[in-house]
Amino acid sequence: MKTASRILGTAFFLAGYEIQDAPRYGAERRGAPIFAYVRADRHPINERGIIRNPDLVIVADDSLLPIPAAGILQGLAKHTVLLLNSRESADTWRTRLNITNPMVVISVAEDSRDRAELKYVGATCAGAAAALLHVISKAILEQAIHEELGELPQAVVQHNLDKALAAYDHMAAYTDVSVIEGGVPHAGQYQPPQWVELPFEPASVSAPVIHAGLTSVEVKTGLWRTLRPVIDYDHCKRCWWVCSSFCPDGAINVVDGTPQIDYDHCKGCMVCLAQCPPHAISAIAESQAQEKQQAQQAKHQEETPT
Repeated sequence: MKTASRILGTAFFLAGYEIQDAPRYGAERRGAPIFAYVRADRHPINERGIIRNPDLVIVADDSLLPIPAAGILQGLAKHTVLLLNSRESADTWRTRLNITNPMVVISVAEDSRDRAELKYVGATCAGAAAALLHVISKAILEQAIHEELGELPQAVVQHNLDKALAAYDHMAAYTDVSVIEGGVPHAGQYQPPQWVELPFEPASVSAPVIHAGLTSVEVKTGLWRTLRPVIDYDHCKRCWWVCSSFCPDGAINVVDGTPQIDYDHCKGCMVCLAQCPPHAISAIAESQAQEKQQAQQAKHQEETPT
């Protein structure tokens, strides 16, 4: 997404705009959300910081949408356009999110099939966004990609360019969607939130102090995971002290000398994969693992007599 913001910002600049583009990183771990902001104006931009009222929101990973901590839906106005990389339809996401915003869905790559294609998602999203803005031509988009990625091998640059231009052309079908400048909301238009009235209770009830241990086990940090480590027990040497000791979250338990991964709390950092001496741990896409798990559960229900 940092690359996408750089490409889009450079394209705006080449089109004659004043621009700002900057990334914002979350926690330093694999799978943490990363954000990037792009501002563009015909006049000097004095505002700094994050964009609180976006006119266009690009989501390269739709698994972040239902996570409140990602804050993707914060500050959305009625005109805000959502550009999603997803295998689900726009109507499905409108129903799930309970919004009526203009929405465009592009499918960049099946992450369960070819993980190598995901590194080009930034160029694809930048190309689609440039088309929806209606102020950046294909020639300017191509020039911006060459300027931002010119130091990479020619084959890599060309692949990014092909992805971006294909997404640009694909947006031609969305003639009813365009990004418009909403401006900064006026203070006079402020609408107070619809607060939920909570009954007054004693502090011992409404704000208890937790003194007990092991309460963090209730926080399912495995929801952040995008890659799932899987142990091949046919190759596992039961040298459990290696993977279990190196796991930064203690998510590998040992039962009778056999390591078992606690997927409720595994964040998918893949430290265990890198440290496993016999290479008995591999990584698969979380979506692929969930699909396989659902298929196994369905098969088990069919075979279980009622």
